[in-house]
Amino acid sequence: MLVGLQGSGKTTTSGKLANLIRKQGKNPLLVACDVYRPAAIKQLQVVGKQLNIPVFANETSKDVVHIAKQAMSTAMSKLNDVVILDTAGRLHIDETLMNELKQLKLGIKPHEILLVVDAMTGQDAVNVAEKFNEALGIDGVVLTKLDGDTRGGSALSVKKVTGKPIKFAATGEKLSDIEIFHPDRMASRILGMGDILSVIEKAEESFDLEQAEKLEKQLRKREFDLDDYLTQIRQIKKMGSFSSLLKMIPGMNALKDVNIDDKEFIKIEAIICSMTKEEKRDTRLLNASRRQRIARGSGTSVQDINKFIKSFEMTQKMMKKMKSDKGGMKKLMKGMDQNTFKNFKF
Repeated sequence: MLVGLQGSGKTTTSGKLANLIRKQGKNPLLVACDVYRPAAIKQLQVVGKQLNIPVFANETSKDVVHIAKQAMSTAMSKLNDVVILDTAGRLHIDETLMNELKQLKLGIKPHEILLVVDAMTGQDAVNVAEKFNEALGIDGVVLTKLDGDTRGGSALSVKKVTGKPIKFAATGEKLSDIEIFHPDRMASRILGMGDILSVIEKAEESFDLEQAEKLEKQLRKREFDLDDYLTQIRQIKKMGSFSSLLKMIPGMNALKDVNIDDKEFIKIEAIICSMTKEEKRDTRLLNASRRQRIARGSGTSVQDINKFIKSFEMTQKMMKKMKSDKGGMKKLMKGMDQNTFKNFKF
């Protein structure tokens, strides 16, 4: 059962949590228990559709306990082994909200009550956590919006005040941007020391040795071309926003004033997809008229094309050096192992 104030991100977090649980081999069911906020049910249904995860809703009833019990029966008949209730929130803590949540707790006896807290609210997050814990007896906390300017310092206070663990952290807008909370890693982020283990885990989810070996064989047979480049960009995008990844790399705090626009990835994809197969294989074919055509097709400028091609040719030179090192790509991927970094002090 997910609880919290309105605007803390409960509905999106419900979807993220269901997605994470499904990766662990479970079969989750999302339940719309917010019968007050306009379009709350529709929002959860949209999230469920995006993830291909079923959503139970009863748009004719305002009795959330009845809805939850119906959902439990549906879950049993459909063999859903995890039920996630997206409950209603308010702009502030009030008696009506708490009474409804208490009735819901008594009615279905959830295994876990998770409080969703906006990490950007600072000390207010601590006050909210304390009051919800006193009224409901929460089992854990989910911190959202940790991709913002905050480093998550409120996490320390929330744990101290409630005595309950922070179980998950939402780190971005994508429905895959949620991770199990690791206190030591968060401490490193708060201190500006990065979180290299989380970067490795994200890389391991997106890349595998088979892909690395396949790319290595391709590189040994031919040049690294724009099709290969596009494949690598799409793999990196799966790991999350580039700016959030940089924050987790030790020593990258020095770049905090550098504006990194993740939309550049979209622009690069558009440029490459506007090229012919021959142009992707050999950028030397890109004369002035071809560059003008690509710029029109990708909605960019010739200057953008020139800048990208120059950057790509530098990447090509780097890949040529990797070709000369036997097993270079495979070694690079195998090196992305948590054990490699365990004894490092950042």
